[in-house]
This record gives sequence, C-alpha cells and structure tokens, in this order.
Amino acid sequence: MTTIVLNLEKVSLSDTQFYHLCEANENWQLELTAKGELVIMSPIGGVSGNREADLISLLWLWNRQTQLGRVFSSSTIFRLPNGGKRSPDAAWVAESRWLALTPEEQERFPPICPDFVIELRSRTDALEPLKEKMQEYLASGLRLGWLINPQAQQVEIYRQQRTVEIVQLPVSLSGEDVLPGFVLYLPIF
Repeated sequence: MTTIVLNLEKVSLSDTQFYHLCEANENWQLELTAKGELVIMSPIGGVSGNREADLISLLWLWNRQTQLGRVFSSSTIFRLPNGGKRSPDAAWVAESRWLALTPEEQERFPPICPDFVIELRSRTDALEPLKEKMQEYLASGLRLGWLINPQAQQVEIYRQQRTVEIVQLPVSLSGEDVLPGFVLYLPIF
C-alpha cells in the first residue's frame, strides 16, 4: 500500500484528539505534518523492518555504553514545536532534555524534537516527502539527521544551518558532536 495524505488544514485536531485517533487506529502509522496534512502509512514489510531494527539496535548499543540520552523507535510520535507530530524510524534525545519533560509529557507524545533522527527510505516511500520531513525536523531544532536511501545507494546528512550533504554508499557516518563516538557503517544491510 502507498502512503495516503489527507489535508486537515481546516480541521483542527487537538493533541488529545490526535492521540486518541492514533490509539483507535493502532494498525496504522499516523503522522501530522506542520502543514496540517494527516499522513497514513501501512505497517512496513520485513526487509524495511529488519533494516530499521538494525539501525535502532546499533544506536541503542552506543547509548547504553555512553548513557547520554534516550533512544526511540518508529512507534514514537514526537510533538514538534512547529505543530507537526512525527515518527522518525530511529531517534535520540539528550538525557537532560528528556528529563526536563514532565512524566505525563514523556508518557504520551513527547513535546520535543529529537536531537538526532534516522529516516530509512523503504521501497514504497517517495523521496520528496521524506526530504520535507527532514526539513521539518530541522526547523524544529534537530541537530543531526540521516536520510538513508538504499534505492539510490546514498545518505543525505542534515545539520543545522548547513547545506544538506549527500554521500554515496558504502560509507561510515559519524555521530559528530551530537552522538560522540557513534559510527554507523553502511551498508549494514
């Protein structure tokens, strides 16, 4: 199934209503863009799910050793400052920023932009919406992001106030000063 996008620009969903909409439709991954579009995605297939698990596992292992923050899966929706409600394939938030949230904010959809995200393009994903999503993260305070595109054998690296850098696979990616000591060797799949 392809992604479905509904324009909800003139329909205002509160954070609580969006939360309940997601609860009532747990078999679908829902996101709300800053432009007011409801993005409906079907569950991912085995290849993409395995790749995503590899990425999250490597990020989790690094974080377990460093204890610098919290790692999140694609099931986590973040309420971004620009109004978007987005789910990166893998995300990391610095510990001090996470602990600044109340227990209720941590429990539902955290009102915070991750410091680091990975978006992994699956076979059925259109590239432009993923690029727009990465720009939405940047506008919300993202410090470092990787858009991994296995189909084109490349990675787009997003950083604050810098031009997007495109590198060809295979490559090793550095977590830079955001994830000190974290290195991802691609392709891992």
